[in-house]
Amino acid sequence: MATGIWVRLMHKNHILRDAAVDCAHNEWQTALDTACRQLDMPRPLILARHERDWEQFNQARFLPEHFMESVPFDRMEVEFIDPDKKKKNPNPYAPLL
Repeated sequence: MATGIWVRLMHKNHILRDAAVDCAHNEWQTALDTACRQLDMPRPLILARHERDWEQFNQARFLPEHFMESVPFDRMEVEFIDPDKKKKNPNPYAPLL
């Protein structure tokens, strides 16, 4: 996968099921539709909060109350994966390994 989203269905900090879909950063909602179909799950309601989290952190978390149907997990995590993007060094004083 070049770039895309990784969708994880979580229950008590364990991944129940996951899916990965290729997409550009700004096409995440369309890719989320595809991932939900792959996982045979309903699509969550996307709120302004989710869009802000996506823009700031490249991820969004959906709780059971964000779905119109009942779901068998504690949360759905959607994260943008870009393997070419270099990670920032969290501590500028730590040596680079």
